[in-house]
Amino acid sequence: MADQSDIIDSIEHEDDDIRTGLDRGISRSTKVLAWAIFVAFLITVVEVFARYVLDSPTFWAHETTSFLIAAIFLIGGPVALARDKHIRVRMIYDAVTPRRRRMLDIVNSLIALVFFAGLTYASWIMVSKSWFTPTGKLHLEGTGTSWNPPTPALLKLLVMLCVAMMFAQTCLHLIAALRRDTSDTAAIKGGK
Repeated sequence: MADQSDIIDSIEHEDDDIRTGLDRGISRSTKVLAWAIFVAFLITVVEVFARYVLDSPTFWAHETTSFLIAAIFLIGGPVALARDKHIRVRMIYDAVTPRRRRMLDIVNSLIALVFFAGLTYASWIMVSKSWFTPTGKLHLEGTGTSWNPPTPALLKLLVMLCVAMMFAQTCLHLIAALRRDTSDTAAIKGGK
């Protein structure tokens, strides 16, 4: 079991792997966004109580909970990228020199930029179709239920925002990789 000093040390060095100010802001926002999970839990408890104790189910609980959990899932992409916790094949990356790691980071960032640019464009098309009628009038796409909240339109907007945010993060990571010092003195000091 970890003692108190290990926990404090872990909290103090939480931002050590954070590469940019944008990454730091995204990573720190999770302390607030995590409350959405608690809200989804409370809504579920209210629904179970209303349905099984009061015999009066709600018509909004399921859609609200689904929206909150989907939103949290979507935000996970920028958070994983900010904390450098995305999936990567470490076997090759760890076996090469710092100069080659830098090159791998540059190539990875360029590929990711193309991918995120394409996703941003595709998500913009989804957003425009879910937010506007063919004549251009604002009309948010709903769920089609009796409550009919505009959660599909809001989630599509969140997809676009998260992918655009990941594009911006990757641009900053590419700049950092291009500027990274890979000389022998940087490798000795532990530079990435």
